Amino acid sequence: MSYTPGKLRLGALVALVVGSMIGGGIFSLPQNMAASADVGAVLIGWAITAVGMLTLAFVFQTLANRKPDLDGGVYAYAKAGFGDYMGFSSAWGYWISAWLGNVGYFVLLFSTLGYFFPIFGEGNTPAAIIGASVLLWAVHFLVLRGIKEAAFINLVTTVAKVVPLILFILIAVFAFKLDIFTSDIWGLKNPDLGSVMDQVRNMMLVTVWVFIGIEGASIFSSRAEKRSDVGKATVIGFITVLLLLVLVNVLSLGIMTQPELAKLQNPSMAAVLEHVVGHWGAVLISVGLIISLLGALLSWVLLCAEIMFSAAKDHTMPAFLKKENANHVPVNALWLTNAMVQVFLVITLFSASTYLSLIYLATSMILVPYLWSAAYGLLLAVRGETYENALAERKKDLIIGGIALIYAVWLLYAGGLKYLLLSALLYAPGAIFFAKAKRETGQQVFTSIEKVIFAAVIIGALVAAYGLYDGFLTL
Repeated sequence: MSYTPGKLRLGALVALVVGSMIGGGIFSLPQNMAASADVGAVLIGWAITAVGMLTLAFVFQTLANRKPDLDGGVYAYAKAGFGDYMGFSSAWGYWISAWLGNVGYFVLLFSTLGYFFPIFGEGNTPAAIIGASVLLWAVHFLVLRGIKEAAFINLVTTVAKVVPLILFILIAVFAFKLDIFTSDIWGLKNPDLGSVMDQVRNMMLVTVWVFIGIEGASIFSSRAEKRSDVGKATVIGFITVLLLLVLVNVLSLGIMTQPELAKLQNPSMAAVLEHVVGHWGAVLISVGLIISLLGALLSWVLLCAEIMFSAAKDHTMPAFLKKENANHVPVNALWLTNAMVQVFLVITLFSASTYLSLIYLATSMILVPYLWSAAYGLLLAVRGETYENALAERKKDLIIGGIALIYAVWLLYAGGLKYLLLSALLYAPGAIFFAKAKRETGQQVFTSIEKVIFAAVIIGALVAAYGLYDGFLTL
């Protein structure tokens, strides 16, 4: 088969999925999970996540194959199924989630460098912010050289960062002790964790965070060499990352107890390996994390720009965001994205926001796009659209879509009211962009039902703003 210049092959698409999912999350997973749950709840939580995220991966695979005309993934599915404002909101929420995640990555990256150079502290000192800003704009100008070139570099960093993870797993298998693992399965010795149900609920945002990127291939569907590779890349990437995540998390619980893990500094995987093999283990994981974060930053800068560009191409975002440079890079979308990252990097100097609070907020922003994608997958199966003479497939997709939708609703519940309100505060300003895009095409801004939805968003945003002012909500 001939190769199409500028198009992404299966390997590059898988690397985009794996590269965007394996960022900093997995390297902090032992502490992040132990902070909320003990062994029993962790195993239940992973079982729920595996089923929920697998059905979501199948929904993305099905939609990529059944709706090949819809480019842009999560954004396009919400728009096709539920109208322009829902489509816009998915693109807007996804975009904010992606660049907020990048801010979190920069904080974690320089916190890791602080292990070697104390001047960087916890990743939010003046020196760390200056370093992060220099790196941000270096990545920016690299991406301006071309999507395909950046995707190749992402492929290389994806391979490089998986190596220390596999080495950690191999060492952890031999260091694993069953008596440590079973010492307090349900967390009964630590009443602060709450009931098993509370533990499962509280760990959910972390599990979603480490899987964000599962839709990476579908975002780049228009740039894929073969359309069928989009679905394959999604499922291959998901299964690969799920195995790595569960092994890292579960094996750590057999090396150190839940209270010990909960007290670790991030990246906690470094401390776990140091506990087994000594100082060189911490150095190995720290270097692996730095490579991993550089690759993930690149993936997410690409995804941020692409989602805005795709939405602008069909007039859901303002027209200025569809401008490309000579290398076919959406240049204005890239500038807007990285300007927002820069603003929030400066804010971290004056805010108490930690890596964990940033990723919780980033995760809450992506729950709505995931919800609409699952709902659209179910809607197609309910209507029988694209299922002519395929009754068995339709029944299968009804079940898969139903489970994915239930999981998406459960995530909103698990995230809690705080993050729902903070999300509304970030969704509300997007209406300015939506209105501009509508006026450019001479259309009415909102339909009747969209006015009701927007009013609910505004009310949530006002409550969140007052909560931040009054102190009953914090970032």
